[in-house]
Amino acid sequence: MFSSYDCGSVKKLLNEGGILIDVRSAVEFSQGALKGALNMPLDAFQHLIKEIDNSKPVLLYCRSGQRSEMAKRYLQQIGYDDVHNIGSYTQLAFCVT
Repeated sequence: MFSSYDCGSVKKLLNEGGILIDVRSAVEFSQGALKGALNMPLDAFQHLIKEIDNSKPVLLYCRSGQRSEMAKRYLQQIGYDDVHNIGSYTQLAFCVT
C-alpha cells in the first residue's frame, strides 16, 4: 500500500525542512503526537491545505498509515510533489523527539 520509512529517512526529511502533519482527529492528536507535528484532521484537510508549504517535504502520518495515504494522494493530485506517507504514529513515536 505505501512505502516504509525508518527513523533515519524521517529525520533526513525533517532536517531538509520537512513539515510533519498528523491527519488523525483532534482527540487522537491530544492523546499524543510526534514532536513538532501540525494537526490537520483528514475530515478537514481540504480546508487546511493552504497552510502547507509546497516548497518543503510534507510528511504525513496517522494511526495506521491509511488516512495519511489518502491525504498523500490528494496532495499529489493537486500538485504537491514532495509528499511522504511515513505511516503510523506508534511506529515512529520513538524517533521523532
